[in-house]
Amino acid sequence: MSEKKKTITFAVAALVLLLLAAVTAPRHSEPDQFADLGEKFFPEFTDPNIATTLEVIEFDEATAAARPFKVTFKGGIWTIPSHHDYPADGKDQLAKTAAGMIGLNKEDFRTSNIADHESCGVIDPLDETATTLKGRGKRVTIRDNDDRILADLIFGKKLEGRADYSFVRVPGQKRVYITKTDLSISTQFADWIEPDLLKTEQTKIQKVTLQDYSINERTRSVDERGTLVLTKGSDSTWKANRMPSSEEVDTTKMDAMLRAIDELSIVGVRPKPEGLSRDLRRSDGSVPISQENLISLQEKGYYFTRDGRLLSNEGELNVETSDGIEYTLRFGEVLFGSGETVTAGATAAEQEGAEKGPGENRYLFLTASFQPNLIPEPRKPSNTNFESKPESEWNDEDRANKDLKAKHDEWQASIETGRTKADELNSHFAGWYYVISSEAFDKIHLNRSELLKKKES
Repeated sequence: MSEKKKTITFAVAALVLLLLAAVTAPRHSEPDQFADLGEKFFPEFTDPNIATTLEVIEFDEATAAARPFKVTFKGGIWTIPSHHDYPADGKDQLAKTAAGMIGLNKEDFRTSNIADHESCGVIDPLDETATTLKGRGKRVTIRDNDDRILADLIFGKKLEGRADYSFVRVPGQKRVYITKTDLSISTQFADWIEPDLLKTEQTKIQKVTLQDYSINERTRSVDERGTLVLTKGSDSTWKANRMPSSEEVDTTKMDAMLRAIDELSIVGVRPKPEGLSRDLRRSDGSVPISQENLISLQEKGYYFTRDGRLLSNEGELNVETSDGIEYTLRFGEVLFGSGETVTAGATAAEQEGAEKGPGENRYLFLTASFQPNLIPEPRKPSNTNFESKPESEWNDEDRANKDLKAKHDEWQASIETGRTKADELNSHFAGWYYVISSEAFDKIHLNRSELLKKKES
């Protein structure tokens, strides 16, 4: 063999060996389970405004049952289906939650072993095949108007020493990830509704009337025990009707009652019976209230008298404000229970094993009306000649009339604002019995002896 052929042979052999070494050499490759780190969980979900339903499901170990809570867009408004489609005034929480879900990334990978799901707290609360009650997570599902799932994730335990990180898992998948999130998704009814029920301020309350009476449920006769009228003077001091000169209003208790009225919130709702008008009176007679609806009212402590007035078995409270709104609060029957027994009316069987304790509460029938006489009309200008003159030619009368017209225009605007507010309040109150806590009831349902005291010498 010539030297040239030997050289070529050696070169080919070397190349073959080099290729074999390249093919058989050990490689350092990234494990598949880490390949998607840094990616978003729901990359196609980019616009929080298309979310129309949020469902949160938690697992109650005491009852061994999943507890769902849903907020959805229905009939042009956000509602809470589990609570008789009560308006979800806290709908901004949905947008905030949706935006938070959009921003979730796969920060780290923990495990793909199903046996680890319990310790991570990411077992699906809806999983009926799981043999343990522990380790169930909180499942959050967001859908669009076509019921298409935009995001669906099970939130598990927080990482020890890293409170802003949680274990999470996509339902139906084994893989458990770690994500950074500050989402706090409530399933409490009170967190999703307007907390300011009356939408008034303590400083605007000018008059409070407490009507103390009871009803004979058999004869529908009324036992009038007395009426306490409290009126705020121009110096902001409160006076009571039929108050002896030796007594005065207890300012501490009065302030506490006014603050409780201002901050009045509800713990539950029930739909009102159909056929009941917004002003809590019978209709003009053409549409009588059915016997079924009368029974519903009576069960909650409300009765029609012979002359057609609707009264409550624990009296009522009238509140007048400086913006012309008169509120009427009628206190009804006691309601015992806790959880959804109170908030939505779940039966005792449905509530078995849930939060214990009697939890005394009270039905509240609430209405509002606009009383223009509560906003005194200022004096009108004698003329408006100033409007046709340049300001440089105004005399003292023109300037006075200008000021009078400005004040009268402001009064007229406040009348329109008050009327609109009353309409909005009644629209909100119209369909509902409310439930308030016994604590709130005790703060606003006071009598003469509790609010008046002897003058200090």
